[in-house]
Amino acid sequence: MRKLNIAIIGLGNIGSYLFKYLRENKNILTEKNNCVPIVKFVSVKNKKRKRNISIKKIQWLNNYIDATKNKNVDLIVELIGGAEGPAKKLVFNALKNKKHVVTANKALIAKYGDQLSRIAEKNKVNLEFEASVCGGVPIIRSLKEGLIANKISKIHGIFNGTSNYILSSMDKENKNFNEVLLKAKELGYAETNPSADLNGDDVSSKLKILSSLCFNSFLNNNIYVEGIKDIDKSDIDNANKLGYKIKLLGFAELIDNKIYQRVHPALIKKDSYVAGIDGVLNAVIVDGKPIGQSTIQGEGAGPAATTSALISDISSILRGNIKFPFSLSSKKRKKLKFENINERFFSAYFRFEVLDKPGVLSNITNVFSKNKTSIKRLIQNPNKNKKISSVIVITHDSKDKNLNKILKEISKKNYIKRKPKLIRIDD
Repeated sequence: MRKLNIAIIGLGNIGSYLFKYLRENKNILTEKNNCVPIVKFVSVKNKKRKRNISIKKIQWLNNYIDATKNKNVDLIVELIGGAEGPAKKLVFNALKNKKHVVTANKALIAKYGDQLSRIAEKNKVNLEFEASVCGGVPIIRSLKEGLIANKISKIHGIFNGTSNYILSSMDKENKNFNEVLLKAKELGYAETNPSADLNGDDVSSKLKILSSLCFNSFLNNNIYVEGIKDIDKSDIDNANKLGYKIKLLGFAELIDNKIYQRVHPALIKKDSYVAGIDGVLNAVIVDGKPIGQSTIQGEGAGPAATTSALISDISSILRGNIKFPFSLSSKKRKKLKFENINERFFSAYFRFEVLDKPGVLSNITNVFSKNKTSIKRLIQNPNKNKKISSVIVITHDSKDKNLNKILKEISKKNYIKRKPKLIRIDD
């Protein structure tokens, strides 16, 4: 029977889990794929770190880059992380030396995926990255294979478990942002430095990859990105009173042959499907023809969910098929037009903390009127003791650039006591 020699580079929580899984499930994977997966080598930054796996001396590579030159390696699993440095060097060299590559590295694929796919195609090897987007949610293979018959017009959803856990916990446990973030770190749902999760960069990388697969286009950096750092308990409570939930969402839409990519918090109706996705779960919704709307939901991160995706990719290579990394050959992928969202129309939620004095409300409404934005609903909550008032405005659809002009203009007013909020509404 055929054999496939594997080198795992990086043995953190995910790498260790994968190593153990491949050892314990070698027989069933062999039977299902008609090829024997053999973990030939491993390489790590710190060999002395305690791991709950036993590794033979002959399996250790002192220098990770040696895996790319070794004749006894067929497939390299990159689990270092990051778009630059060792991960970049490893994957570029592996593909140039005609090694198959499986990676969970969304940052690397989002930045260098087009270049890497050309090298993989030229050298007739596979570059697989199912684990780079939404962990155990098999969205990439679904787009490449299960939904291959469909012309996709939109993909959106919850692509980050950390931010989703924070927002849903603030809602359900009546806690503030910092309290929930601390708990997320204790539970292992948030990294020591969770900035990529909180500022939207993690979702941005995933969305670029999904856009490219959905629309057969090259990766594109024209994307609006906004995170959840400015969402506080008052916004969560206000959303509830108005019949909404706040979620960090990613959207990629094809409208009139133009693609719009955006990542931002959004108010969504309480009774919608996505509003009910809580905790660290992810959900991806695809609109296409002829399927209509298709939804995939599951664990978005963690060693078990990521290993599920990695094994899917490894199994695909075990079966011996050479496939284009982005479904189509690089020669066939399109240079579509990616637009910013300035001219798109959204309804929105504004929150202003203002001095409670005559003339403030009329001044606010004048700014909205001047910027061609009509008000659908206005709520004023005065705090007489502090002589301030919270003003909530829900708008009708207006151009995004007008909504931002309103925010900027009112931010400068001397009656403003705190930084104003703008959250788009997605119905």
